[in-house]
Amino acid sequence: MNSTDSDVVLIGSGIMSATLGVLLKRLNPKLRITLYEVADEISGEASDGWHNAGTGHAGICELSYTPYPEPDGSVNVTKAIDIFQEFEASLQFWAQCVADGVLQDTTNFINPVPHVSFVRTDEQVPYLKARYDGMSAHHFFAPMEFTTDRAKITEWAPLLTEGRAQEAIAATKMNGGSDVNFGEIARGLCAWLNEQEECKVLPGHRVTDLSRRSDGKTWSVTAERSFDGQAFTSSTNFIFVGAGGGSILLLQNAGLPEAWGLGGFPIGGEWLVCDNPEVVSRHEAKVYGQSPGSAPTMAVPHLDTRIINGRKSLLFGPYASWTTKYLHRHGRYTDLLRSIKPHNLATLLKIGATNLDLIGYLVQQGTQTMEDRVNALREFYPAAKSTDWRLIEAGIRVQAIKKTDGEAGIVHYGTEVLTSEDRSVSALLGASPGASTSVHIVTEVIRKSFPELLAGDEGVARMRQFIPTFDMDLKADGAGAKFRELAKPAREQLGLALD
Repeated sequence: MNSTDSDVVLIGSGIMSATLGVLLKRLNPKLRITLYEVADEISGEASDGWHNAGTGHAGICELSYTPYPEPDGSVNVTKAIDIFQEFEASLQFWAQCVADGVLQDTTNFINPVPHVSFVRTDEQVPYLKARYDGMSAHHFFAPMEFTTDRAKITEWAPLLTEGRAQEAIAATKMNGGSDVNFGEIARGLCAWLNEQEECKVLPGHRVTDLSRRSDGKTWSVTAERSFDGQAFTSSTNFIFVGAGGGSILLLQNAGLPEAWGLGGFPIGGEWLVCDNPEVVSRHEAKVYGQSPGSAPTMAVPHLDTRIINGRKSLLFGPYASWTTKYLHRHGRYTDLLRSIKPHNLATLLKIGATNLDLIGYLVQQGTQTMEDRVNALREFYPAAKSTDWRLIEAGIRVQAIKKTDGEAGIVHYGTEVLTSEDRSVSALLGASPGASTSVHIVTEVIRKSFPELLAGDEGVARMRQFIPTFDMDLKADGAGAKFRELAKPAREQLGLALD
């Protein structure tokens, strides 16, 4: 075995690892950083353009972030406001990366696309109106429009009303939404990182072991090179596990007390995609609806404009499916079985027993025919033709399940960072809104594990060179003018609308 040392080891080349690597290197140019990626390509798993919806999750259209009305009829919009501010940090960072030459052509990774929420029952229309009332009162969402007028909805998104029977419908719209190719951002960030002194991005390297060194402070990381099976060991002070679903197995391998009882519940996905230019040209929006029945929030249906490699398509879904793999392209069907340990078995069994409706939903989704899937699409686009759509796989999301989840009998669907007590290991777990809030997430990792980089006014000023809104509360009452002052130049840099 060969031995090389790093200050920081990143596992996985997705948007999280790439963002953390670039921010750390810019904050401290002396850091030695090594990134390991199991695949021969960079960012080919969850961050890949077709393995997520590409929605710049800003809380604008996602109804799952704003639960049904309170007893007084109002809708709690706090989570939507929080996510908007977190996404703003991503926009600020990407814009600064473009200005500094870290990222290149913005149209390769982000494009303006209006965000629309759409409902279609007598119960949902008042809910959407109450949601609009709560959101539009905040300066983040002041430009939002609401309508129940069919002609107006046709103007916003004509496919929604074409062939639709007379029924109660309503929609909200904001032009400030975006379509994002997170894989392209990650590839651009990794390319920059690989060019920096004392930094290496190593595709085709599977991390097989994480172990504490005898000093009790540093770690040994063993990686196997795919093309010849050669194994390498490096020592490091800090590890970030951004390996998607593969993070569960690596955390268990590391033997962290924080991973005791941790398990993973994998959910596969599929999309319907339309490339027919006659249909594609008539829809310019990301349209989100309500989650059907027992579907997890990550399976909320939406009809989206997607722009990948300069080509515009339409996407509908996602359709969930049962799987035992933790990674789409480089996972193994034994992943789920290998993750079951004595310390998490009871938790996983209890989750399964108390979520039979979810398991039934996954089985039902996995046995659907193409016509079944198109019929679900027709709830959004009644005139859809089966011949215009094809089915593709949408990647895998692994929901982390902790002992506390087992006690409560619930499955969490959000994004979470697990950090060891000594702050030498951090790992990303979960799904949406993950990629969109990647900059916020990794700044919290830096806050915990590299506090010296952010200490005092000097540290805050240093970070604001790369994220101008860092440590600012732009959601507070009276912060509207400051928000617009900072948001406008970032959006101009990225070619996005503010209103």
